[in-house]
Amino acid sequence: MLAALWLGILTSISPCPLATNIAAITYIGRRVERTRLVLLSGLLYTIGRTLTYVALGAAIVAGLLAIPAVSRFLQKYMHLLLGPLLIIAGMLLLQLISFRWVGGGVSEGLKQRVDRSGVWGALLLGIVFALTFCPTSAALFFGSLIPLAAQHRSSLLLPALYGIGTALPVIVFAALIALGAHYVARAFNVLTSIELWARRLTGVVFIAVGIFLTLRYVYGAV
Repeated sequence: MLAALWLGILTSISPCPLATNIAAITYIGRRVERTRLVLLSGLLYTIGRTLTYVALGAAIVAGLLAIPAVSRFLQKYMHLLLGPLLIIAGMLLLQLISFRWVGGGVSEGLKQRVDRSGVWGALLLGIVFALTFCPTSAALFFGSLIPLAAQHRSSLLLPALYGIGTALPVIVFAALIALGAHYVARAFNVLTSIELWARRLTGVVFIAVGIFLTLRYVYGAV
């Protein structure tokens, strides 16, 4: 449970999702003069993003476990796959390996729809940006959370904790944007520094745990 929550927090403070979160909330609140409505837009954006992660993670895990053949395969072999998957995810976090990822931005049609929806457009942007994965967030979600949830047969709780983790920094930035751009710039610099070391530490831990699990379950050497 703590691992799922941490993966969500690490996803949210990674450069690509963090920049997306700030850009989305800033775009939504640019015409809002009252602080309360800026905070409300941040909350709605958070709800949209969190519910999307929960729905996506729960659907994938529940779907895998609902298919008898796949469920039996996971029960029998998931502990063998988890080690190599963690090693790959750790190498991605440490940027030892990389791949091209085609991400989507905000289309003109989406901007117009958000404008027409007012503050409630934040909910729509939260859903859209939650589905726009970059390499780091894809590695954390598909390469770490989904195998972890499948291993523990948790189609709802672990994805929910991941979604909550991704939401925590968003609320903070919504409050900072409501207070002023100066606070946002300072907080962004601090989180950027924290994210770098947090990502490196998590990557090292992933590789170490992955090697241990691989040696123990694949090779029986531990």
